[in-house]
Amino acid sequence: MKARRLGQGLEVSSEGLGCMGMSEFYGSTDDSTSIATIHRALDLGVTMLDTADMYGPFTNERLVGRAIADRRDGVVIATKFGNERGDDGSWRGINGRPEYVITSCEASLQRLGVDCIDLYYQHRVDRTVPVEETWGAMKQLVDQGKVRHLGISEALPETIRRAHAVHPIAALQTEWSLWTRDPEDNGVLATVRELGIGFVAYSPLGRGFLSGEIRSIDDLEPGDFRRMNPRFQGDNFDRNLTLVDRVREIAAEKDVTASQLALAWVLAQGDDVVPIPGTRRIAYLEDNVAAADIVLTSEDLRRIDEAAPAGAAAGQRYPDMSSVDA
Repeated sequence: MKARRLGQGLEVSSEGLGCMGMSEFYGSTDDSTSIATIHRALDLGVTMLDTADMYGPFTNERLVGRAIADRRDGVVIATKFGNERGDDGSWRGINGRPEYVITSCEASLQRLGVDCIDLYYQHRVDRTVPVEETWGAMKQLVDQGKVRHLGISEALPETIRRAHAVHPIAALQTEWSLWTRDPEDNGVLATVRELGIGFVAYSPLGRGFLSGEIRSIDDLEPGDFRRMNPRFQGDNFDRNLTLVDRVREIAAEKDVTASQLALAWVLAQGDDVVPIPGTRRIAYLEDNVAAADIVLTSEDLRRIDEAAPAGAAAGQRYPDMSSVDA
């Protein structure tokens, strides 16, 4: 797989692997299957594994750590702090206090079984703590050699600039796909490109919806959090199916899957963009990785843009937080 650069010095594969769903949120899980999928991803040239302390909570980092225990070389580990949860899974809120940054990093290092985190994200911006204070602690971790590169997730331009002034941001992570095109309109994409920051696109398959394989809410397991997502409910679901079917038609003409076309579209947005589709299954992983070889012509991109223009998706992408930062 070809490499792409995030920021000024972090080289990663053109696609990463999102590991969140291996431990929580998308229904039943199986660690042995997930570890096999991670190993297959590494064999296929995927170098960046994306996790966070809150996934599980805390169990996803341990899972990733086990999977890479004998394969650390060449693996770029990206993890996050800021969404604070209890051991029982309870939600404690967003925490950007400097002392919390330090203790969170130490805990993540221990769970991952590594002595340095390659990319450490502020997962969400704490509005009660100046971002300069949070990033001062993050910079300290870099100075101590515990973290190599810093990232921020779900932040808008002003906050990105303020954080970047404290320490260079390697990557901005936010949702970007054919049904979530907010970064194109809210100034985020323009800002990171001005500052030389890489863009990591999570949920590039619209939480699986763009695969075209979810045709009914009943296709989701009872514990799947997407059942509570506005875009998967009621009339929104039906309207979004229409959007997906338009994408599927173009994919069929190119003899690729809808997932592959959606990923190829994200990849075509620039060499500074790295999507991190998540999956627990090797078959889906292999399908996703193959998207990196798909070439979209200007005519393809025009037709895709007509089929899934900005703002086409029905419903907010979260129940209560379409925009986290101001």
